[in-house]
This record gives sequence, structure tokens and C-alpha cells, in this order.
Amino acid sequence: MRDPKVTNLSERIFPLQNVDPLDVLGAQNKKLSLIKTYFPQIKLISRGNKITAIGPDELIDQFELKFNLMLEHLNKYNQLTEGHIERLMAEDAKELSEAGGDVLLHGTNGRMIRARTANQRKMVELIDKNDLLFAVGPAGTGKTYTAVALAARALRRKEVRKIVLTRPAVEAGENLGFLPGDLKEKLDPYLQPLYDALRDMIPNEKLQYYIENHIIQIAPLAFMRGRTLDNAFVILDEAQNTTHAQMKMFLTRMGKSAKFVITGDASQIDLPRNQRSGLLEALSILGNVDGISVLELDEKDVIRHRLVKKVIKAYDKNEKKD
Repeated sequence: MRDPKVTNLSERIFPLQNVDPLDVLGAQNKKLSLIKTYFPQIKLISRGNKITAIGPDELIDQFELKFNLMLEHLNKYNQLTEGHIERLMAEDAKELSEAGGDVLLHGTNGRMIRARTANQRKMVELIDKNDLLFAVGPAGTGKTYTAVALAARALRRKEVRKIVLTRPAVEAGENLGFLPGDLKEKLDPYLQPLYDALRDMIPNEKLQYYIENHIIQIAPLAFMRGRTLDNAFVILDEAQNTTHAQMKMFLTRMGKSAKFVITGDASQIDLPRNQRSGLLEALSILGNVDGISVLELDEKDVIRHRLVKKVIKAYDKNEKKD
């Protein structure tokens, strides 16, 4: 006698047309194994140039949405990495389809840079609406990368004359004095994520030209003192490690026709325990000021390895216990 629990199971075939099956399935079906982790109640079988899905109709419908998005991504960008699959699986299919054309700019090697999650798209809306934006959230949510993309877009559109990227050089358990090299060599590791993001968006020769001619400036926060930043897109990254004085100093650097984006992660403060974060203080003081936007990103925006979301959730749960 058939088990009544499985009477609604159906079988559906998904052909891999006009693509190399290896690009979708991966070597030794490694990508397919990853996909299976997101659909544990569906049996997925690969044979030749097709995938057979067996399971409840509702779940197969969900798989079909994601499957079509994967093929669409592969056809559009000529690649489908495990990271792409994780992002496509983690995000809402309807939102992804609707946001497909929201390209911020075309980066190096024709790479399309766009806001990938609902909150990242909200960042785009808010910086268009207001000149000062706080974007706060855990590691991996793309807040810094999206901010740099917005800055590069503004420069390309000639909306600003320069980009200024800065971070507080907090030692985070390391002693700068014991690191080799001159001051620049000691500080560059703190600024490396900003360089990495820019290299994705601006060809190397042009980036070097911009840096040499001070069109793009990357410097520790202390170097901002005494300046007035006009016609600039300015990003303060790792703002949770600013002091009261540093944050106030930075905010008062804002000049005419400037856009300021402040990013930070309240869970990774490296200041001494008796010193309050300038970011947390600014949020409490400025959160309701007209013309200033505050956006909180969360684990749903994480686009790194899927385990990063689990790590964030586990730490959040543990901290709530304390």
C-alpha cells in the first residue's frame, strides 16, 4: 500500500540547453551537491544534459525559480561559481528577477557591479535621497563594497570631483610599531579592502592615474583633520572603531556638494572597553535628524560563504544569553 505522505510527489525534468553541463553541475557534481543542500526534501539526479527533480510540486516550483535564475546568470555573465549559487539560493527569487537590470556600473573586464540584496538596493535609494548615510551591519553584508560602487558611479557620472576613502587605524590586538616598513606600509593593510573593491570597478591604469592625481584618496582617518571635503564622495569604513572626537571631526569635514557614507559593524568594536564607539554615539544622536539616513543590514544580506550567516546567527544567539 502506498504511503499517503508521498502521494503528492512528482517528477520534473530540467534540460541544460545551450550551456555546458559542467558549468552548472561542477566537476564531480560539486555544484549540484551544493544546490542539493538548499533543497533537502527534493531528490535531484543529473543525467547527461538534464537534471531530474523528484519531490512535492511546491518545492519543485521553488527549485525551478532558482534553476532558471542560475541559467540566466550563467548566460549573462558566462560564469556560475559556488559563490554565485549561494547568493542566488539565499535571496528572494522575485526580487532578484526584478533587480536584474539595477547595474550600478560596469567594472573591470566588463563585470557588472550591482546591489545584490534588498538592503543594498536600499543603500542606493537612500544615498540618492540624502547626502549622509549610515550603513551598519555584520561582516559580509556588502555595505563597504556597495558604498565604493556608489562612489565610483558618482565619479564616472561627474557628480563629484573626487572620492575619499578612510578608516580609523585601530590596532585590533596588533601593534603597529612592531610591523616593518614606513608609515604608509604599516597603514596600507588597514585600507586593503578599499583598494580591493576599487580594483573590481576601475581598470588598473585608470585607478593608478586617479590615485596619483588625488582624484581618489585613501588615507587613515587622522589625515582628515583640518580638511573641508567639497564635491566629494566620502566613505568612512569600520566606523565602529572611531572615538567620539574622531566621529565628530569627520562629520564636520562635509563640504558643498558632498556625499558621506559611514559603514560599520557594531559587533566588532576594537576600542578599549571603557571607550564608547563614536559610531554608536552618532547613531543615538543623529538617528532622527532630517537629511540623514540610517540603514541596518543583517545576515540576510551576507553574500560570502553560506557558513558566514550561520556564524553570525550563532554569535548573536550567544550574545543575547550574556
